[in-house]
Amino acid sequence: MAGYNRVVLVGNLTRDPEYKQLTSGQAVCRLGLATNRQYKNRQSGEMVQEVCFIDIDVWGAQADSCHQYLQKGRSVLVEGRLKLDTWEDPSGQNRSKHSVVADRVVFLSSAGEGDTASSTTSSFSSPRSSEPVKAATKPQKESAMPAPESALEKELFDQIESIKKKNQSKELKAKEDKPVGEFKDQPPFEDELPF
Repeated sequence: MAGYNRVVLVGNLTRDPEYKQLTSGQAVCRLGLATNRQYKNRQSGEMVQEVCFIDIDVWGAQADSCHQYLQKGRSVLVEGRLKLDTWEDPSGQNRSKHSVVADRVVFLSSAGEGDTASSTTSSFSSPRSSEPVKAATKPQKESAMPAPESALEKELFDQIESIKKKNQSKELKAKEDKPVGEFKDQPPFEDELPF
């Protein structure tokens, strides 16, 4: 039976990236990510904030970019796969921990950047994927919606805009097709059926 292992996380970095160059020449960068979940405790009625800390391993060209542009507190979106690491500690006990191997890291605007007139969104894909490495700076559009902070948000905003345009064109067509004057209803269809 085939399996599916895909993780998408959005959070803030808990520390500066840890960068290493392996003897093989491959670059690796370890990120510490914190994701928050807020919910209401049914018994006490208080809001509770739950924090999950995850280690992210980034390889290749993405590792260089993460090391260069990221720092503690920065928001990122990470897509990748879950991995289980096992090892033996100095006392001889077996230990294990889950981490994420990133296929794609999207740099989201950090605190305070969303208030400026422009924001920067960078997306770096894994060398194994078919997507090109790209970095773009876009001015913020003046509209009812806030500026997209990630590639995923931009795609969603584009879909919303296309739906709005379709609805507007349907409304215009309905207005043009609407006959002038009163609408008279036809009597129900009557036919003599053989049974």
